[in-house]
Amino acid sequence: MQNLLDPAILFFIFGLIAGGIKSNLEIPPQISRFLSLYLLMALGLKGGFALSHSGMNLQIASSLGCAIVLALIIPAIAYLVLRRLLSAFDAASVAATYGSVSAVTYITAVQYLDNHGLAYGGHMAAAMALMESPAILFAVVLANYIRQQQRSGPASFAQKHQHGLRKVLHESLTDGAQLLLLGAMLVGILSGDTGKAAMQPFSGDLFKGMLAFFLLDMGLMAARSMPELRGKSPLLMIFSLLAPVAHASIALGLAMVLHIPAGDAGLLMVLAASASYIAVPAVLRHAVPEASPSLYFGMSLGITFPLNILFGIPLYITAAQHVLL
Repeated sequence: MQNLLDPAILFFIFGLIAGGIKSNLEIPPQISRFLSLYLLMALGLKGGFALSHSGMNLQIASSLGCAIVLALIIPAIAYLVLRRLLSAFDAASVAATYGSVSAVTYITAVQYLDNHGLAYGGHMAAAMALMESPAILFAVVLANYIRQQQRSGPASFAQKHQHGLRKVLHESLTDGAQLLLLGAMLVGILSGDTGKAAMQPFSGDLFKGMLAFFLLDMGLMAARSMPELRGKSPLLMIFSLLAPVAHASIALGLAMVLHIPAGDAGLLMVLAASASYIAVPAVLRHAVPEASPSLYFGMSLGITFPLNILFGIPLYITAAQHVLL
């Protein structure tokens, strides 16, 4: 309950209410984009400053390895479940959405850990970056395979998408937001304590207010995306609610096996439970046009994102603490 009284979370709830009553309150897209880039840059700097102290060790390698494994197995499992409910293209798209990660969910979780004085590694920002692209590649490759199997359209159609695969892969691996995160982390590593002191007003003092402003925008978007789910199967709504918990449980199991510290394990659970509503939908609209954007966007932003922000983050981190401490 204490999490719901955090100013940033309260602004998210306010955004949900404002969007639900169809208020004309709106954050200009350019401002929203700036806030997103700011949060990623500040997060990368924080991670880099932390890594400048710790360096690379077995614990960090275990956490990053766990992130890669999660990024590979979650979309595959989700696809096998969703294929019973959806067409192959829709199943691949929704699986990719839930197999990738939400940077804002992760940033909110980091703020939760900071507020409660819980330790975590700065390298977890790199884990987030590693988990974003595999699910996108999974959906693109699977969609091309499905097209080849169907053989229902002209050969040139399949060839067109095969030739476009290289472009999609390049875009997903060189996404500007992801590069900014990694670049800021590198700056933090190289500048160390001197850089941390110099950037404190930017990456520290402003962070909480910027996050609250961005979550207000996310609340508005989440409320306005919910109507897109009208008429969809109730089983898909159940998947949107249960999949995050199932994916977080997989992450907790791997963390137990690899002896990952509670704070890092909690963030891995948050990443596994999150669903992309920006990077993956942007790619899938062009790479898998056969899928319904209202389905994967509505599920991730309309249901799973609010669930994780309001209740999931404290649940996952508390579970990690109880199991691993």
